[in-house]
Amino acid sequence: MKKRIAIFASGSGSNAQKIIEHFKRSPVAEVVLVLSNNPQAYVLQRADNFEIPSHVFNREEFYQTDGVVKLLKNLQVDLIILAGFLWLVPESLLKAFPNRIINIHPSLLPKYGGKGMYGDKVHQAVLDNKEEESGITIHFVNEHFDEGEVIHQSRFKIEPGDTIEVVKFKGQQLEHHNFPRVVEALLSKIKS
Repeated sequence: MKKRIAIFASGSGSNAQKIIEHFKRSPVAEVVLVLSNNPQAYVLQRADNFEIPSHVFNREEFYQTDGVVKLLKNLQVDLIILAGFLWLVPESLLKAFPNRIINIHPSLLPKYGGKGMYGDKVHQAVLDNKEEESGITIHFVNEHFDEGEVIHQSRFKIEPGDTIEVVKFKGQQLEHHNFPRVVEALLSKIKS
């Protein structure tokens, strides 16, 4: 039986799309739901383009009710992927899916992680501190921002004169290449 994936995203959803495409014709797994805290998020259009159901929730539903947990349980989700999702995951969701929630972060954690560190803010901090390299981190999610156990890291060199756009592009190339493969490797270890 195919493993079932749910993806949480707050924005554009380019990583979500790469994962959807990767598993579109896969015998291993399928994306069964895309969730967002942002009704304007482009990821919802991407889900629609692939005929994948989506669910938009607000802060109250996410933190004060078990609606999202019940939805994921009813869909028998095996793995939850955070792909540019900006809210802290509530304890109820962590308990319902222990070691089944992963996130991708656009730096080499533990550097440049934590609350408020996402997207261009991370890349700007990397440049401001004159780092010689940056990269991506895929990690398990716990009750703190960007502190869960690291599953995978990939790095790239920062060349003199690299702009924030160049750094972002290099990082996204690594994300799009590695994220679906790491997800597939993880799924192979999950017992249904």
